[in-house]
Amino acid sequence: MGTTEKSSVLIVDDEEMVITSVRAYLQLETDYEIHGYTDPESAVKFLENNLVDVAVSDYLMPKLSGLQVLAKAKQFQPEASRVLLTGHADKQSAIQAINDVGLYHYLEKPWENAQLLLVVQNGIERAHLLRALREKVSELDAAHSNLKSVQRRLLQAFL
Repeated sequence: MGTTEKSSVLIVDDEEMVITSVRAYLQLETDYEIHGYTDPESAVKFLENNLVDVAVSDYLMPKLSGLQVLAKAKQFQPEASRVLLTGHADKQSAIQAINDVGLYHYLEKPWENAQLLLVVQNGIERAHLLRALREKVSELDAAHSNLKSVQRRLLQAFL
């Protein structure tokens, strides 16, 4: 990720008020690009074509659950940190599903804004590190392939 690109956060909740309040808080505290969706299917379409660092989703929503949205986030953008917002009653279901979507964190409603900010900031840092790691691994793979090619040519030249 280039230094000129802003970090990007996706918020999915069927309550417009949640998106509005989270967006307002994060815009006050950060320079992140905030994308909010009340329709989980539209959020998934956004994930298909737009890079996000953190995807935050409500657990219970019509059409798609938060876990389904975050599973799609994992599929389309495996490095993005996935955060689930749950009501107290949904906590056990959320915990059971952590491995299914590679959940980075979950927050219970109502959450503390400072805690949400910390989770988002750490999630962004994690996403950046994972992307950098993927790039380095690709570079090493390419270098390894080049070395193998040189080794084969040297063996052919001397045998």
